[in-house]
Amino acid sequence: MGTDPFSGTVYVFRAKRPDRVKLVFWGGTGVVLVSKRLEDGEFRWPKIEDGALRLTAAQLQALFEGLDWRRVHEPRRGAAPVAAS
Repeated sequence: MGTDPFSGTVYVFRAKRPDRVKLVFWGGTGVVLVSKRLEDGEFRWPKIEDGALRLTAAQLQALFEGLDWRRVHEPRRGAAPVAAS
């Protein structure tokens, strides 16, 4: 896949059933496998480009919770408020 498995990359595997997902990643002392099955609904998957799926941390969290990852946006950075004198 062209990535370093020890770099913190999370590998997400989709099952045949749309309500199941597995995540594999290096946890510092070993490989961690997380499996999740939704009780109601199904995971919404983005399109695969170049054989890989790339999501931000916020989008991955939304996908794992069974939410629509397309509705997740990076927080907007605004100017800090100025104290009144």
